[in-house]
Amino acid sequence: MKRLMLATDLGLLAYWVVTATGLIPPYPEQVLVDWNWSFLTLDLLAAGTGLVALHLARRGHPEARSAVLISLALTHAAGLVALSFWVLRGEYDLAWWLPNLWLAGFPIVAVGVLFGCPVETVGGRR
Repeated sequence: MKRLMLATDLGLLAYWVVTATGLIPPYPEQVLVDWNWSFLTLDLLAAGTGLVALHLARRGHPEARSAVLISLALTHAAGLVALSFWVLRGEYDLAWWLPNLWLAGFPIVAVGVLFGCPVETVGGRR
């Protein structure tokens, strides 16, 4: 899980670097560009707390678990809000859906693993 969390956090940071440098073309509508940039703070907080949490965990710090939970909650929120937006717009482009499904779903599984729940019981399924 630590490697997946690290990859997710670094992926969020990489997304914003390529967005800021224009390597990803902007949306055709300004409102969508603005909407996308509205996620910057949330994504940076998610990635930042995740990287801090992993650092704390490596050092055996007692606050690592709390930091992991905060990061996972922020990551989940970012993915879920983005998915909700695309549902409201009725747009189902896999290029946006797959990363946001990951951001919304990975934290649920990670929290289950963190609390020692078998993966198959996460979400109440057995």
